[in-house]
Amino acid sequence: MKGERLTGDEASRRKVELDADTVERDLATLVLTVVELLRQLMERQALRRVDTGELTEDQEERIGMTLMLLEDRMDLLRSRFGLEPEDLNIDLGPLGPLLPRN
Repeated sequence: MKGERLTGDEASRRKVELDADTVERDLATLVLTVVELLRQLMERQALRRVDTGELTEDQEERIGMTLMLLEDRMDLLRSRFGLEPEDLNIDLGPLGPLLPRN
């Protein structure tokens, strides 16, 4: 806030570190983390729908192919940015990791 004086520790916690060499990778990590979270949620929902018998065989096949394709694209994007699957699992501190550990 304007006119507020911060101690050294407070100032360093509020400072945003931007490194031109890593900003693209960091942004890709964040975006891929969100996509991976959504992919896992969609996969779980699809499995629930299959288990309850809500889907036709054709729908099951299409969902399965779509999820496999999405997983393949995620692999390609992770390799493009030199990321491993565990790099996308953000630690939420006391809440634990964002994604379930396999």
